[in-house]
Amino acid sequence: MAYLDKPTDAERRQWMDVLARAPEDALMALWDKVQLRPTFEWLRAPEIGGVMVRARTGSTGAPFNLGEMTVTRCSLVLQGGAVGHGYVQGRSKPKAEVAALVDALMQTTAADAIRAEIISPLSRQMQDARTKRAAKAAATKVEFFTLVRGED
Repeated sequence: MAYLDKPTDAERRQWMDVLARAPEDALMALWDKVQLRPTFEWLRAPEIGGVMVRARTGSTGAPFNLGEMTVTRCSLVLQGGAVGHGYVQGRSKPKAEVAALVDALMQTTAADAIRAEIISPLSRQMQDARTKRAAKAAATKVEFFTLVRGED
């Protein structure tokens, strides 16, 4: 497979974000539909570990340790030389492997097909889920107001 021009950091960050947060069943179902199964070698076989999640109060306060989260990571190199990394939430080695393969393929001439068959559908599914969750929350919103009682 031939290489594309190197993707920008923002482009790669976007598809890596989608792959990392996508539900495993959705990612695996889309990957099963793709006919492309490239030959690769492991640079780092899938391994499970933990990371410390940090947060800020109100998004602007001092950072604090929120807690730990389990992640699975791996790295591979395609036969053509493209390197892919997979960092996913949870303990799924197959999901990390698919994420790394997709990352590597997005750096080759197969990028348009992979974007159309995996990245874009996952993005739409995740956006639809966010929209449904927001609509459900909005339906339970309660408006509080104070009536003025004629007294001072």
